Amino acid sequence: MTDETQIRVAVNGYGVIGKRVADAVAVQKDMDLVGVADVVADWRARMATSKGFALYAADPDRAPAMRAAGLEVTGGLDDLLATADIVVDCTPKKVAARNVETYREKGIRFILHGGEKHEVTGHSFVAEANYASTVGRDSTRVVSCNTTSIVRTLTALKVAGLLGSARGTLLRRATDPWESHLGGIMNTLVPEPEIPSHQGPDAQSVDPDLDVITMAVKVPQTLAHLHYWSVRMPRKASKDEVLDAFCASSRIALIRMSDGLGAINAVKEMMADLGRPNDSLYEVALWEDMLRVEGDELFYAYMVDNQAIVIPETIDAIRALTQAEPDGAASIARTNAALGVGAFAANTPTR
Repeated sequence: MTDETQIRVAVNGYGVIGKRVADAVAVQKDMDLVGVADVVADWRARMATSKGFALYAADPDRAPAMRAAGLEVTGGLDDLLATADIVVDCTPKKVAARNVETYREKGIRFILHGGEKHEVTGHSFVAEANYASTVGRDSTRVVSCNTTSIVRTLTALKVAGLLGSARGTLLRRATDPWESHLGGIMNTLVPEPEIPSHQGPDAQSVDPDLDVITMAVKVPQTLAHLHYWSVRMPRKASKDEVLDAFCASSRIALIRMSDGLGAINAVKEMMADLGRPNDSLYEVALWEDMLRVEGDELFYAYMVDNQAIVIPETIDAIRALTQAEPDGAASIARTNAALGVGAFAANTPTR
């Protein structure tokens, strides 16, 4: 593809992630959202058409119900794929893996998300860690929200020569906010039954050299995840040196409790005040004033927006797979500019 050619992007699945991916694609100057596919016939699909997105039936058997609900259905999934250079699959866990056969039959590049296993594509993606190995592939998997945050932060330390081994405890939200009425937990904590929890090995699917072990517990709230990390550095370092390493990543934003950002709900409120779509926090929000260095030991905590953090990664993965932008730093910069990544940091001055 040339610089003048727009990437034709299809989104299959218009749920929590799919609608955010569609919105993000729509504001990229080098991309054209050719349509979205789903099976629902309610307000969610109506939101897509209200934004001017072409709506397709992911399952042809659902098209009559969608039309009966007053939705304008352009066609079926095959019709959508025929118009696209690449499809981003945002369907529920395990559904996407079943769709892979269709994508391969059609010869279309595709992106899956963290609900699917690494083996489905044989490649897992975080832009700042392995963009180069993604360029020109036929598929990749953008890893989960938690794994994305782990790879972002540990990669920042690794690049600065400050990463030895990392041990993390993850406090995971119970369910997606809009599904709170359907499930989740209340008045309890539910630890993941195995150590390591799956996020550590998943991070190693992006960077096998990471020495990382994670433990996780599900907590009764739906706003975001919260991580606590203990890192053994290969040498002694100052707090300023560590903060400089994190600041080198455009997708890590330093925040301060002293600025009133002492809880995850406060950070989400700030996203709303910044005018972010869906109050989205695309960055890892890491507490600067909590971070502590003791010799060669580093301790820090951060917040992860489970519905937003993978969106910029998905946009970068589109460019990488289609070879529209061979340089990872250039793609990251374009994505950041279009989504306002960095505006958060600009509104939270540090040091």
